[in-house]
Amino acid sequence: MMKNKGLIAALLMGMGMTVQAQTHEFVIQTKKLGAEIQPTMYGVFFEDINFAADGGLYAELIKNRSFEFPQAFTGWKVFGKVSLMDDGPFNRNPHYVRLAPAGHPHKQTGLDNEGFFGIGVKKGEEYRFSVWARIPEGDTASKIRVELVNTASMGENQAFATQELVVDSKEWKKYQVILKPEETLEKAVLRISLVSPQSVDLEHISLFPVDTWKGYENGLRKDLVQALADLKPGVFRFPGGCIVEGTDLETRYNWKNSVGPVENRPLNESRWQYSFPNRLYPDYYQSYGLGFYEFFVLSEEIGAEPLPVLSCGLACQFQNTDESAHQPVDQLDGYIQDALDLIEFANGGTDTRWGKVRADMGHPEPFHLKYIGIGNEQWGEEYPVRLKPFIEAIRKAYPEIKIIGSSGPDSEGKQFDYLWGQMKHLGVDLVDEHFYRPESFFLSQGARYDTYDRKKGPKVFAGEYACHGVGRKWNHFHASLLEAAFMTGLERNADIVYMATYAPLFAHVEGWQWRPDMIWYDNLRSVRTASYYVQQLYSLNKGTNVLSLTMDGKPVTGADGQDGLFASAVYNKLTDEVIVKVANTSDKTQSIDFILKGMKKGERLSAGRRITLSTPDVYADNTLDNPSLITPREEAIQVSGQSLHVDLGPNAFAVYILKK
Repeated sequence: MMKNKGLIAALLMGMGMTVQAQTHEFVIQTKKLGAEIQPTMYGVFFEDINFAADGGLYAELIKNRSFEFPQAFTGWKVFGKVSLMDDGPFNRNPHYVRLAPAGHPHKQTGLDNEGFFGIGVKKGEEYRFSVWARIPEGDTASKIRVELVNTASMGENQAFATQELVVDSKEWKKYQVILKPEETLEKAVLRISLVSPQSVDLEHISLFPVDTWKGYENGLRKDLVQALADLKPGVFRFPGGCIVEGTDLETRYNWKNSVGPVENRPLNESRWQYSFPNRLYPDYYQSYGLGFYEFFVLSEEIGAEPLPVLSCGLACQFQNTDESAHQPVDQLDGYIQDALDLIEFANGGTDTRWGKVRADMGHPEPFHLKYIGIGNEQWGEEYPVRLKPFIEAIRKAYPEIKIIGSSGPDSEGKQFDYLWGQMKHLGVDLVDEHFYRPESFFLSQGARYDTYDRKKGPKVFAGEYACHGVGRKWNHFHASLLEAAFMTGLERNADIVYMATYAPLFAHVEGWQWRPDMIWYDNLRSVRTASYYVQQLYSLNKGTNVLSLTMDGKPVTGADGQDGLFASAVYNKLTDEVIVKVANTSDKTQSIDFILKGMKKGERLSAGRRITLSTPDVYADNTLDNPSLITPREEAIQVSGQSLHVDLGPNAFAVYILKK
């Protein structure tokens, strides 16, 4: 009989006729609601890699604004008589410059700043120049000229925005002027010239767009924050991964250095300066202008739970194999106090030491911190023995805080299993798992969490993941499709997985060390990748409860015989909608019947929508020049009764929203 079916099929094809493709029957049980989906389920992970902070999200346009880089004039060109001084008004940033008359009527004194890969400005927009300044001698006021300059201009004048500023006090004061450029330029230069015969001292030279996110003076780049807000993330993890550890403990991210007046936040060396000799950025430092206060405020404004991660006393283990590089176990008191003080900074009353610091910065109300991570991607016996005293101290002082531990850099294997056992033993609330893996991994992990312990033990935070294509370790649609497939397993197991964040988040096109990344940008533009839209589709359509979805009695996990299909279903109590997500990772159109069981007698589907993400070229992605090449397409679909037939094209991800 089977031979006859094959012969018939061959004859039909020879006659130019096609055989009806197999229809896959997805049975969705609507009567019994499954696990509640956590509000934190889909979120974002920020790390200052790829110039994500200075030169990216942090809207400051001046590099080395306080002359604190080891080579004090990094980012600057000086001319005339410019002297570096070290007795400035800010004790943690003591350097400043003194501009003195050049000594000849046809010579000039001043500085040029190159910004981060140039200074991007837009025609007609306003930019706030500010500086702390004083006149160092005498009582006569001094004057400087501040300009935006196009050094490549063929015009008569290089400057296309100019203001003069009078410094009239012997005491340090903050001065401001507004520059309004007459042209748009991606790579402008800021030029400061002394135009009076009196010397002047300048410190903390700064240039921000006036139009930052929410208009803050020490603000964030508006288009990048808007991209985060449009994700509607449930959790925001910061300040990163490896930078939490530092190449050495001296350069780990120190949250206490990142709060208080921005002028007095000390410089820190980036963990990503020298990590990749093939992508070297020796001028990569952290100004801490984007600090923990700003991270907490941003979390609040985009509606996400803040999730800070702190050092456990281990320097980056990839870069340090000697135990002497790490903080001894019996000398962790300062690190533990940092964690306790952070919770006080976030939640303490204004009558507490660190709660008062928060209030003095402008936020007397607590941030309502619920989660804290201790350690990033640590491994080995060195980690649990350091994590234990943190847990004991936090549980004693703040028993309501949920603690997140790590399963290391591996997604399986001996070290992964060891750490999971240790995290259970220590009683952490969530375990941070990381997956930077190839296509084969993502195609094989649809059922990853189906067998996790549901009775006791920690929940899962899928804290860093992205599909790294073999031979194609850059953004492309196929990688995002496999991420969508993998995420059906996260969603289906919402009783185990409480959080998930793609990583990394941001990358400057001229300053990246790591890819793929979710959002790319240059000095003026940004682009949301296909991976971004996958994350957004899940976040905006996460529902409130899991629904059982099976094919032939089994979850749809891309297993053998399932034709590359992955699927999950949820119910939204707030809208009375059934939401089905399907990833077709095959190169063929797949026919699917949705059979909704458990609906009340007489209850029917009344309306439906389908949102599809696909492209004919699976190795393409959105670019700065073509940012809308791959974007979700929404259409109404006809529904009736308690079932629905759909045909999902090859290499496509779709979300079906069905109204009851």
